[in-house]
Amino acid sequence: MPRVVSVFFPTLATDRIRRADPSIPVETPVVVVARSGSKRWLSAVDVNAARVGLHVGMPAAKAQALVQGLHMVDVDPAADHAALERLALWALSQYSPVVAADPPDGIVMDTEGADHLQGGEELMLSGLVNRFRARGLQARAVVADTWGAAYGLARSMMTETKIIPTGKTADAVARLPLSSLRLNAETVISLRTLGFHTVGELAATPRAPLALRFGPEIGRRLDQMFDRVAEPIDPIRCPEIIEVHRAFAEPIGAAETIAKYISRLVTKLCLELQARGLGVRRTDLIVHRVDNTIQALRAGTAKPVRDTIWLTKLLRDRIERIDPGFGIEKLSLAATMVEPLDDKQIASSLVEDATVDVGAFVDVLGNRGTYRIYRMAPFASDVPERSIQRISAVAPDVGKTWPMIWPRPVRLMDRPELIEVMALLPDHPPVWFSWRGKRRRVKRADGPERIFGEWWQRTSEWAAVRDYFTVEDETGERYWIFRSGDGVDLDTGSHRWFIHGIFA
Repeated sequence: MPRVVSVFFPTLATDRIRRADPSIPVETPVVVVARSGSKRWLSAVDVNAARVGLHVGMPAAKAQALVQGLHMVDVDPAADHAALERLALWALSQYSPVVAADPPDGIVMDTEGADHLQGGEELMLSGLVNRFRARGLQARAVVADTWGAAYGLARSMMTETKIIPTGKTADAVARLPLSSLRLNAETVISLRTLGFHTVGELAATPRAPLALRFGPEIGRRLDQMFDRVAEPIDPIRCPEIIEVHRAFAEPIGAAETIAKYISRLVTKLCLELQARGLGVRRTDLIVHRVDNTIQALRAGTAKPVRDTIWLTKLLRDRIERIDPGFGIEKLSLAATMVEPLDDKQIASSLVEDATVDVGAFVDVLGNRGTYRIYRMAPFASDVPERSIQRISAVAPDVGKTWPMIWPRPVRLMDRPELIEVMALLPDHPPVWFSWRGKRRRVKRADGPERIFGEWWQRTSEWAAVRDYFTVEDETGERYWIFRSGDGVDLDTGSHRWFIHGIFA
């Protein structure tokens, strides 16, 4: 069953204006003005404008009189639509093979077969909204079984994300307002006049009288929302995407036949990539069924590749996820993320290659759903928790090493934990310390190793000091503990003690 994500941008027009003109002060209210003849009104308002009482539909002259210093911009539907298409193309490369703009203020995507690459639906939605927020865009995202349900919920809720479990669409949409059905304004007003206020009330009404008065549109929208009628998403494509197709005179459905044509499409795609000197990082297989529905599979690689055999294997391993239904009439294979890749000579079997390529192993894990594959590498910082960074599993060596003057523990805690100690200030190690409800007597100790704060990154660390000790208790366990401050001046730290790591 497809899983559809609807992303709603409640302030797209004003967010676009702020992104285009960074000189606009953050606290300044921004509104968009539409006009018809001599009449001018607000067609969009940002959060600041709404906070001071402005709203969509208010006369522009009244808004200008109420708010001093109001930033007013004429409506530009073409620019808004272009921004929406750019967002859809970005989501296509990052989240799903099937993405489309949903004018005037949203995008829609089918994430079936692709959400596992983001760690599941919850992490996918939160990551999506956070990435939009980082780019100055307010967004709300809902995942549901149908486009209609996700659309209505995204535009009716106040939270940023919401997940509707599979099969729970009817319960989730019952209390939605009629405007969430994507009906024209006149129909919604007429339905409200008749006493209808929610989708649930309308769905419980006999269909024939509604169709006789309003036509088939209400029934069609209800059937789309409740998954009685398919509503395929026509995926957006840009001219730069390399895509190959294969249409069939007779529909296919057998797994062996699908695998055969996948292999041919991969070969054709790799030839196109080779002609352009590119390698693929993300490949999307789009399956067009005869019932006018679309399925998609996404395969990613850790580094750019053009290996026909390997790409075919990655896609064939996921053929069982394809439901051919009454048959497949077309297959499309698109390279939605590419990078430059030069040809190189294959090493001779007579020469031993000391470099172990883990790229294939990472690809297999990643396409099975292990989405966060990385390795640890040193980072130039004296502060222990900042001296480690996560990099790609196939990234080249960063060319740095950890300092070996003082030993470091095998296990470094995410956050230092507070401990109770008895110690003679300022430079003596603890006699004992209590951690997690157990008192440990210190038998041996080495230190202190003084680490200063990075004042060039945080002004709060201008005078910060930590004194680290390596201590061993009576059972032979060794710990890495530190005192915040130099033991004399309170400006250097709180003089409280923490445990930061455990030695092997």
